[in-house]
Amino acid sequence: MQTARSKIVKPPVTRVGVVGWVRANLFDGWLNAFLTVVTLLVLWKLVPPLVQWALIDSVWNTTGNACRETSGACWSVITANLRFILFGFFPPEAQWRPAAAMLILFALLFVSRERSHWRQWLAYAWVFGLIVMAALMRGGVPGLAPVDYDRWGGLPLTLLLSVFGLAGAYPLGVLLALGRQSKMPAVRLISVIYIELIRGVPLISLLFMGSIILPLFLPEGVTLNKILRAQVVIILFTAAYIAEVVRGGLQGMPQGQYEAAASMGLNYYQTMRLVILPQALKIVIPPTVSILISAFKDTSLVVIIALFDLLKTTQTMLHNPEWMGFSREAYLFVALLYFLGCFWMAQFSRRLERELSTEQG
Repeated sequence: MQTARSKIVKPPVTRVGVVGWVRANLFDGWLNAFLTVVTLLVLWKLVPPLVQWALIDSVWNTTGNACRETSGACWSVITANLRFILFGFFPPEAQWRPAAAMLILFALLFVSRERSHWRQWLAYAWVFGLIVMAALMRGGVPGLAPVDYDRWGGLPLTLLLSVFGLAGAYPLGVLLALGRQSKMPAVRLISVIYIELIRGVPLISLLFMGSIILPLFLPEGVTLNKILRAQVVIILFTAAYIAEVVRGGLQGMPQGQYEAAASMGLNYYQTMRLVILPQALKIVIPPTVSILISAFKDTSLVVIIALFDLLKTTQTMLHNPEWMGFSREAYLFVALLYFLGCFWMAQFSRRLERELSTEQG
């Protein structure tokens, strides 16, 4: 009988750790190694000049004329015009109000990302926060001078159109998806016509119709400001695409789910609310978030109807002769803000998927 203890043999260094990861992911086969070498060469050619331009030779706090004397990036176009880019033509002495409104919105979004906080108090917090944000932006209450809607702009306007546009489009899209699958011919026909008509028309044309043509059909003396018209158009447009995604989730549900709900005596409303929709909406989280991200970026199209959102305020600032020629830096800054918004939504959707999968398991 063998009494000596077996010697523990460690795996080779080339199979574990950093070396093992590099070999398995970057040099696994001649093709993979070739692509890795080519990628490294391209990065070697592009990254150092980019760092030199963006960081080493850049200027951050000077005038436009001084920027023209340097070979690096002129980030002064951002620092010198940051307040106008973010807040547009909002009165300078009152720009703390949209800044405070954005902070309240960010705080609500941050708290809402935790599913453990999805309680009744959070709904009350959103209602109270929206009232406070509306009071800060519009004014007209004691201590706050009124600010006309035409002076709203910049990042607050972009957040207004995107956040409330997405919040309004999602429930409407779910209702349209249910309507398209309804057994009532009239409801199904109206839903189909609406979805196909909206999906067949570009958002730009709908924005033009909402801004120019819609006022012609309003009664005399009745007007809607451009922000509200753009908000409605974005909601209606996005809802049509969400409806098709949700309909795909509904069609993917097994017939046994409906039969099980019927055997328990649940009516149509209870079946959808308690059995079908919770499962269908979880299935379609990835495509739904893709549509929401696209809708968030599409809010920049409101520049064509003269709304001074984040992109429009940046373009207006670049018309200043002092800052002409520095559009790269300005648009990189705007792209970064849009990227952060899209990245946050993508991260939230992945986190929600993991939590729902854990609960399901």
